[in-house]
Order: sequence, then C-alpha cells, then structure tokens
Amino acid sequence: MSKATTARAPVTPLILHDPFMSVWSWSDTLTDTWPAHWTGKHQQMSGMLRIDSQPYRFVGRSNRMADRVPAMEQLSREVTPLRTVYRFAASGIELTLAFTSPMLPDDLELLGRPVSYVDISVRSTDGREHEVAAYYDWSANWTVGDAETELSWGRHRAGPVESLFVGAAEQRPLKRSGDEVAIEWGYLFVSSQPGLPATGAFGDGHALREGFARTGAIPDRDDVRETRPLRMPAGSSHKVTAFATDLGRVGATARSWSLVVAYDQVWALTYFDRRLRPYWSRNGQSAIGLIETAWAERDAVLKRVEAFDAALIADLEASGGEIYARLGILAFRQCLGAHIMAEDFGGDLLHFSKEGSSNGSMGTVDLTYPGAPFFLHFNPALLEAQMRPVLAYAKSGRWPFPYAPHDVGHYPWANGQNYGGGDRTEHDQMPVEESGNMLILAGALAQKTGSTALAEEFWTELTRWADYLVTSGLDPDNQLCTDDFAGHMPHNANLAIKAILGIGAFGQLCQTLGRTAEAERYLAVARDWAQRWEQMANDGKSYRLAFDQPGTWSQKYNLVWDRILGLNLFDTGIAETELAHYRSKLNRYGLPLDSRKAYAKLDWLVWSACLTGRQDDFDAMLAPLATWLDDAPQRVPLSDWFETDTGKQPGGHGFWARSVVGGIYIKLMLDKG
Repeated sequence: MSKATTARAPVTPLILHDPFMSVWSWSDTLTDTWPAHWTGKHQQMSGMLRIDSQPYRFVGRSNRMADRVPAMEQLSREVTPLRTVYRFAASGIELTLAFTSPMLPDDLELLGRPVSYVDISVRSTDGREHEVAAYYDWSANWTVGDAETELSWGRHRAGPVESLFVGAAEQRPLKRSGDEVAIEWGYLFVSSQPGLPATGAFGDGHALREGFARTGAIPDRDDVRETRPLRMPAGSSHKVTAFATDLGRVGATARSWSLVVAYDQVWALTYFDRRLRPYWSRNGQSAIGLIETAWAERDAVLKRVEAFDAALIADLEASGGEIYARLGILAFRQCLGAHIMAEDFGGDLLHFSKEGSSNGSMGTVDLTYPGAPFFLHFNPALLEAQMRPVLAYAKSGRWPFPYAPHDVGHYPWANGQNYGGGDRTEHDQMPVEESGNMLILAGALAQKTGSTALAEEFWTELTRWADYLVTSGLDPDNQLCTDDFAGHMPHNANLAIKAILGIGAFGQLCQTLGRTAEAERYLAVARDWAQRWEQMANDGKSYRLAFDQPGTWSQKYNLVWDRILGLNLFDTGIAETELAHYRSKLNRYGLPLDSRKAYAKLDWLVWSACLTGRQDDFDAMLAPLATWLDDAPQRVPLSDWFETDTGKQPGGHGFWARSVVGGIYIKLMLDKG
C-alpha cells in the first residue's frame, strides 16, 4: 500500500457505475455512517461477522442492536482506481472487505456492465481456530424514492447461480428527471457465490440482522404476506435482501465469500424522445444472464483490475508524485461513474455525462471539455460518444442558433437543451464557450485517433461554429462561460483564448482533409488573433481577467490546448509569465480561479499547472491540494469547486461527484503522448 491509496478521502467510493448506481461511504470508518448515494440519500448496506457466538458490524452504523453488535476495529482503508479495500479485526479474526467496480475504460462490454463484486475474506491472527459466520444485506431503498412505494421482490435461478431481486411494484421507467435525485425504477439484484452454501432471504431488515446476531444464521424462508405475497411498502419494517453463510472453523488459512450486486434499470435514458436500454442489455441479455456472466468471468476480471490499478498508480506517481496519484485515484471511478452508456438504434455508441449537483443537465459540453483528457488517454471512442449527441442535435434542425449547444437534456432525458433558454431563446447561452469546446475536442479527437470520420460527418456544424468564432471570438461580448457561477462578463481574456484555439483546431482539421485554402484562412485568423490577444491582455506582470480590467488576473487554463494540439499560436513567454504570477498567488488550499474571489476550480488548477510543461511549476501548483484533501471540512464526493482559504465549498453546496475531475488526467495524457 502506498500513501496515495491510504490517505484521507473526502468520501470513499464503494459501488460506482453510473449516476444512479453510485454508492459511497461518507466517513473515514465504514461503520460510522450508512453508505449513501452521491446525493447523500441513504442506500444502506449492512455487514456482520459472528465470531465464536459474538456478533460484530463491519458495514453500516449502529442500530437498535448496537449494545450487542459492536463495530469491528477498522485497521485500514485503501482506495485504488477500481477498488476499495478495508481491513478489520475483532476477537482474533482479521477481515478483508473489497468492493470492486471493474470499469475498465478500454473494454466497453465490461464498462457497460452494472455489476460490482463484494469480497469477504477472514483468517485467524491469534493462532487459534474460531467459528465464523458472515452476513450481508442491501436495503430496498436502493430502488425507490420514498417509504410509501410498494415493492416487488423475487428470486432467479440459473443452474448454480441464484439471485434475489427487488424493485418498485409499479414500474414507471424514466418517470422523472432531475439533479440530486436517485433512481425510482428498475431492480436491484444480489447474488451469493455459486458453490458456497449460503441462505438468502428478503424481509424485515431488523429481524434478519437480529436473527443473525443471535444465531449466526437467517431464516430459510422469505417474508411474505398471505394476501399480497410479492408487494409491500418500502418502509414496512425496512425491507432488505440478505445473504448469510457459515464459514466454519477459521484458522490461519483464509476463508472467503463473494457476492455480486447489479442493477437493471430496464430503460437507461430517452434520446430525443426514444427510450434506449442500458448498454449491457442492448441485444436482449437478461439480468440473470448478466449475473451469470459476472460470476463466470470473476477471477479473470479481478486479475485484470489488479494489474490495471497497479500500472495506473505507478504511472500517476511517475507523472506527478504522490499528490497527483492521490487525485487521479479519487477521480477515476468518479469520472466514469458520472456517465451512462447506451447504443442508438443505428449502432452508434453514446456516452452521456450527468451534471450532478450543478443542475442535472445531460451531455453538457463544458463538462465534456474538462473531462476530455481522461477519455483521450484511456479510450477516445468514449469522447466521440459524448460529442456525437451534441453534433446530432445541432444537425437535426431543432437547434436554431449559429453556435454550439450547452447540453442535450436533463438527466436521464436527452430530449433537447436544459440549460438557459434551451433551444427556444438565447437567454443564458454560452456561445463562444461551447463552440470553442467542440472545435478543440474535434481537433484533439482527430489527432489522437488518426480519423476525421466524426468531423466529416458533421462538417457543416463544425464550420458554422468556426465561422461564429471568427465573427465573435476575439473580444467576447457580455456572455457566460463555463465558470457561470461568476456570472456574465464581457471581454473575457481566457474565453478569447478558447476561441482562438478553436479556430486553430478547425484550421488543422481543414489541413488534414486537404482543404488547403480554408486551412490557411482559419489558421491565419488564429495566428493574428494570438498576437493581438497578447497586446490586449498584457498587464505587465501577468495577463488580465478581462481586456478592459487593468490590475486583474485569471487562470488561462484554456491555453494548455495550444501545447496539446501542437498549434503553437501563443508565445511561450505568456505561459511562463502566468505561472510565475500564479505561484505568487497560492493560498493555503490552492490557487484562486481569478482575482475576484478566493474559490478555485480543481480541474482548471491542474490544467494551469501544466501550462509551461515544467515539473517544478506543476509540483508547486499541486502542493496545496494535499492539504485541502486532508482538511476539507465538507464530506462529499471529490468537489471541483472550493474556497482556497477555508477549504469549504462556496455557498456550502454543489459541484461534487462530477465528471470534470477527469481533467486531472491532463498531465498523464501529456506525458504519455
């Protein structure tokens, strides 16, 4: 274990796959709080061992059995990109508990599989043998939004594979959209290791836990009602799906028990008013088939996960040291788990972000842009799948404006822009922001993959956006940029950089496609504007926040794409001047976004640290982030917006569990080429 994997995390990822299947521990010790969804809604799990007739908890907080069921001592907690591993001890037994969400980004079948493994291993540490039994349950509140919703539950068997499932009795898939909401449809499936005797039951959580604590077993029957055997309110006696097993006499040789948890959403999203199934079920696979596959491939998958984690941690440490590895580890599952994957009827891969805790928009372009380094590094096909819905929306005729959309919907409804005036008015749009983002990403994708297929398919749309930037990008009018919490601002110097680089990226695409005259025209504009920008923004010791605001400064994080794309439009002295200024402005927890406020954006801070390409600049810029991770007073999934003087979130809420933390991978992407 390295310090990067064992250091404090704001909260700890347990089971992550998509914005609806996203469960975390909100405390340093797993038994201090109930596991919860990224929104903070309890999605409870309870785990217990019975050692020589004495029960202990290892997952979940105390309940009415607390006096008789103390918590095991937590010895350690290790977080890797794809796993979280805890070690506990009690009464001469050491327990290792591992949560694995095998979201390997280069394996779409595995990435799209909403299945996590929960592995329990016990061994004696005192030279004696002990009688050990184990228990684990999942609350029905994983599947419904309130205690009044009636539930249906049942069992599936396929050879040696048995699963329990539970969900709302009245299924209304995709019935609502929203920001900080959990799922209210579909079915939770849990399965115990085939070949290892275990008892599974659905029933009153308190009774099942009490029964195990008292006897080391649970009843070999389910909680049924004579009149409605498969339906009951979710809040009725706190229903859970539970498994228990007798591990027998345990000595120095470890004994293990594994469980699988999966979620069948039935329908994943709407895509311009058509319902699409989750990626894993696009060809008709059943939930029990999904679980059969998960068990059949378990050993091979866990080996791949172990190798992937070790290699990635080594790469992160080599690229940026311990603090960079720590950030990259925390960002990995969060970035992937803030997306949902599907396939359109024509076979096109689609990958949508959810703008969690900042309005719930779906497929937001200025989330795709900061997260892009992650996907360019690990699997550019996923970046293309994020861009495609935006391009298709613009091409459909529903989008009436000459600039790029902000998003394609309100999660999980990708039916048209949610933000600002939608596709109806120009109220609160981000014209330069989103047009520049799409052009920069189109250029980066073509360079990374060696293919211009996406650009050619949507050439008309990309040309329209490039032409918009040529008319409006050098000195932007009073409009929003991605940092919309700061409000509208004209003459935004960093936004102008984005416009210049967007035009340059489009010029490169023209070159690649043999459109020589067009290439020269756009590149000439970009070169000229880069020189003019330096004159307009120069404030002596740094470059201004806005062209008309002397004495101000801001992070010019967009400038990093000049290096990435190889455009070389801006003099390298600009980045050097900026970094020297940034290093003089560092607060206890990092660099403020600009001279107006003390708050920072985590993604942009890491990008700014990469502007010169010098390791000493990068290290100096990231050093305060270690202190922030250690001190951050608000326990939420990794936030990308925080105060650099207090460590708190501005306003006390929002900007957590978001995909933009994938932007942390920009340094690794640059180093690996």
